[in-house]
Amino acid sequence: MDSKIINEIKKIIPEERRVLTKMSDLYSYSYDASFGTYLPHVVVQPQNPQEISQIMKLANQYRFPVVPRGQSSSLSGGPLPVKGGCVLDLSKYPKRLAIYEEDLIAVVTPSVLTEEIHQAAEAKGLMYPPDPSSSNISTIGGNLAENSGGPRGLKYGVTKHYVLGLEVVTPQGDIIRTGGKTVKNVTGYDLTQLIVGSEGTLGIITEAVLRLIPKPPASETMMAIFDKLVLSGEAISKILTGGILPSKMEIMDQASMIAVENFQPCGLPTEAEAMILIEVDGHPEAVKHEIEQIAKICKHIGAREIRVAKSDTEKAALWKVRKLVSPAIAKIKPTKISEDATVPRSKIPAMFQKLQEIKQKYNLHLVVFGHAGDGNLHPNIIVDQRDKDEMIRAEKAIEEIFQAAVELGGTLSGEHGIGTMKSPFMEMELGEAGLALMKAIKDAWDPHHVLNPGKIFPEKGQKLVLRS
Repeated sequence: MDSKIINEIKKIIPEERRVLTKMSDLYSYSYDASFGTYLPHVVVQPQNPQEISQIMKLANQYRFPVVPRGQSSSLSGGPLPVKGGCVLDLSKYPKRLAIYEEDLIAVVTPSVLTEEIHQAAEAKGLMYPPDPSSSNISTIGGNLAENSGGPRGLKYGVTKHYVLGLEVVTPQGDIIRTGGKTVKNVTGYDLTQLIVGSEGTLGIITEAVLRLIPKPPASETMMAIFDKLVLSGEAISKILTGGILPSKMEIMDQASMIAVENFQPCGLPTEAEAMILIEVDGHPEAVKHEIEQIAKICKHIGAREIRVAKSDTEKAALWKVRKLVSPAIAKIKPTKISEDATVPRSKIPAMFQKLQEIKQKYNLHLVVFGHAGDGNLHPNIIVDQRDKDEMIRAEKAIEEIFQAAVELGGTLSGEHGIGTMKSPFMEMELGEAGLALMKAIKDAWDPHHVLNPGKIFPEKGQKLVLRS
């Protein structure tokens, strides 16, 4: 992008403070929470769909990349400007968050934090179920682009299940609306669902209509400790096939518990192989009965210890254990590689076994936790990026993790997205024909490939490289 193009952008965005070209600013937009540093040529902070539309039309005219970006908490490289070009900073987009109680919807702009939607809905006695762990810092725009999930995904589903309609700027600069404000809408192709999870490659979301639900009146939380990992897998299956659908079911392996205990002692038995955290919600009487049944199932399967929270304080203490995992393992070594390979629930024990074999084969510090109820595991490899040999071993281990997940009938990603980190492995899961069909959609929507290029689709010979 030469000065001529940047001057054209400045005509669209006349305020100098909203067009950033200083090297210090460009470096601030060159990375996210994954790996790799890529400098954009310019950063723009648009304020309305019309500005974005004009920039997209300019991009098609001059063939420069445009990369939408929220708070850049992406773990897969979604907002990285891998081809340079123009970064659209949507975290500075004007915030709008309106709750319509009678229609059970929220209308939001992409810069609204997910946690702000939770708070606004709960103030009205409602709930927006998707709850990614980054909800206090991630924007809803990023959640929509990545189709984010979270612990409540087991019972309530992920982001795409709560999107009724969108306002979108297309890759060629048209402003369109998809869906609407009604729960039922079968008018033509479901473009809303196609755009959600497309990682900013098919459109730039400028507004979303989200479905809300009544907030459950009660909840109960319990923790079950197992000496053997395979027993925790059996307990998960028994609970889910026993007519009980928890709102959350999280698992932590032994390495996770050891890390948490070393970081902030919580009284976890570090000699045990697994821990399950379970939450049920609904009518108070039903919730009480369900947590009792779950405790019986876990005890029958062979849980060595069961703790049922007796107060909100105790609930918070139990969930704190799970939230401490990420900061705890980050203390072990300076570089954390977070993955989210997902397998069928019945294959969780087999996947854990595969992960242990990979851990030993490559002599890596590998910690596993995640959403046990829907098979969405988070294998985290803790390394030191300065150790080139260790990083090479990590790259090989990640490839084997993805291969194991696919062979077990699973998927490369349950909620983190593909971005740059997983694109080399797309054909492994989708096959040549499946990937070609996705490319055909991208080609039709974005014939000049100006919108978020270098994501999802692997380039010829591309491999995962974590080293700088």
